[in-house]
Amino acid sequence: MASTSSFDIVSDFDRQELVNAIDQATREINSRYDLKDTNTTLELGEDAITVSTSSEFTLDAVNTVLQMKASKRNLSLKIFDYGKIESASGNRVRQEIKLKRGIEKDIAKQITKLIKDEFKKVQPSIQGDAVRVSAKSKDELQDIIQRLKQEDLPVALQFTNYR
Repeated sequence: MASTSSFDIVSDFDRQELVNAIDQATREINSRYDLKDTNTTLELGEDAITVSTSSEFTLDAVNTVLQMKASKRNLSLKIFDYGKIESASGNRVRQEIKLKRGIEKDIAKQITKLIKDEFKKVQPSIQGDAVRVSAKSKDELQDIIQRLKQEDLPVALQFTNYR
């Protein structure tokens, strides 16, 4: 058994689940007594969500609702990168929440260093915004996945292309 096994470490999210979470959050915001008359809008763009509401207090409540709906749909809260709160026209506030995709170079280097330090017979390599890990033993790959799940990294990790 000389063949090698591998898997990819990526950071991505299911866009349809995000659309569903935003839809559910919008419904709850429109029906909740404390948020009903705030004219709050959640707009999903290509790589960001724009929240517009009446005050910073309601913005905080809207973000809590959005996080709750996202976590119920198995989306990691690490995909949200909250921007600063801006004033909008008519005494309103706006916040842009960027959606994080892909593993940045410095985080990818941190992951490969961790793998090289703890698992000697494994070859991690950075490929664009993903990390590919190869080894002769599938058990070692499983151990790496378990070890990375324990690590608290600033991105949501998924493990794909397991061969």
